[in-house]
Amino acid sequence: MELPAGADPLAAWDEFLARVGVPADQRNTRSAIEDPDGHGPRVFFQQVPEDKVVKNRVHLDVRAAPGLAGEERMAALEAECARLVALGATRLRRFEPEPPMSLGFLVLADPEGNEFCLD
Repeated sequence: MELPAGADPLAAWDEFLARVGVPADQRNTRSAIEDPDGHGPRVFFQQVPEDKVVKNRVHLDVRAAPGLAGEERMAALEAECARLVALGATRLRRFEPEPPMSLGFLVLADPEGNEFCLD
């Protein structure tokens, strides 16, 4: 679907979902990310009604400092951590670099308590 110049794509998407009968309270309950070239995996995210009661069923490592090492890497991870905390994440732990096995990483949790790493 092509949008006219200056049109709000989010408003157009919301209008489309309304036309196909998706209730307003369900329009933001699932999302997917895909490689635009179609080579990489598709990752699907779906809200569930249950609270987290045990360890995550899925753990994501988010690559936030590719190609960096040492203090430069950890500074980049800390900067991304600060951004995510401002958006609602919780910082849990910092693991210092221990070459060659680990370049260092941070563990965070999303607002529902699901843990993920900034790597």
